Amino acid sequence: MATPAVRMFRRLEGLFCVYKPSGVHWKLVRDSVETNLLKGLNATPSLPGPQEVRFLAQPGTDTETPKKLTLTVASVPVLSKHPLVTGPEFQHIQVGVGHRLDAFSSGVLVLAVGNGNKALNDFCRIRTTRDYTLEGEFGTATDDFSHLGRVVERSTYDHVTQDKLNRVLAMLQGAHQKALLMFSNVDMHSQEAYEMAARGLLGPEGKSEPILTGMRCIRFQPPNFTLEVQCINETQKFLRKVVHEVGLELRSTAVCKGVRRTRDGPFTLQDALARHQWTAYDVMQAIKQYHSSKRKKKRSISQMKKTELEQPDKETTSFQQNETDEEAVATDSGLTSGRLASIMKLKSLHWLEHI
Repeated sequence: MATPAVRMFRRLEGLFCVYKPSGVHWKLVRDSVETNLLKGLNATPSLPGPQEVRFLAQPGTDTETPKKLTLTVASVPVLSKHPLVTGPEFQHIQVGVGHRLDAFSSGVLVLAVGNGNKALNDFCRIRTTRDYTLEGEFGTATDDFSHLGRVVERSTYDHVTQDKLNRVLAMLQGAHQKALLMFSNVDMHSQEAYEMAARGLLGPEGKSEPILTGMRCIRFQPPNFTLEVQCINETQKFLRKVVHEVGLELRSTAVCKGVRRTRDGPFTLQDALARHQWTAYDVMQAIKQYHSSKRKKKRSISQMKKTELEQPDKETTSFQQNETDEEAVATDSGLTSGRLASIMKLKSLHWLEHI
């Protein structure tokens, strides 16, 4: 018979996401979540411990002489199974981490509990894009492309405009789109490539170089600016280097002041649990919501496929209905198809005679 803690753990198995703050290593986030989950699991009420039958000596009075030993049958708890002896029921649970973030980045971090680690491995293998917002600042270049690095160059930025920035972003995106097609290993002139592109599945096979699938500027207030990018197989260091390259293309310099992940596959900032929500109850609700949204998505996809299959049948049925209607009209007028052909032939001969 499963204990309440075991039943609770089964509801905790799955995928969820938390918000990783900047300046905190991802291992510390994982360990904090694991500690809170263990506290929640071990705080559940436990089942009554097992009992055993023992013969206990019946205590006598002081006036009586110990001539006879009187034994009584009693049911006592098994002390070897007591929680103070065995310790807490759960002492370790497996919490997996998806696409990682370095210490100076923030945003969505996907985690998995128990059997959810299998789904996490599949999630990391599929070709899904991730969204980031990059905070940049013109006028400075550092050795590690971040604002915390050693300054190696300073430059002016008065000539930089938002139109010039947008042109540079479009140029970089076009170059990465060509790389995306090159690493896809799919014939671009085939029907397969068209269907994959329509469903958003066109991407590199396995590991490849970091690829930017989309770039745009969402805030421009010199010297500060904010970029929104979509990418595959990226690292946070690569994204900081992108900000540096944008500055060089604009005949200036730029450093990255912040990297924030806003989406990782189906997980967004709205789904991420804040620091005070890293509890067993909130994690359970997040996993339940993820499973329900996944089921809704499967139902919608199956409904779309069913609609696509029914559409040709409807067209065929309507075509057959039109043919049936035409034959019915001809029958109602007392004319067969052969009779109609004979009448049309006579009319054509009559017309030729007049000519």
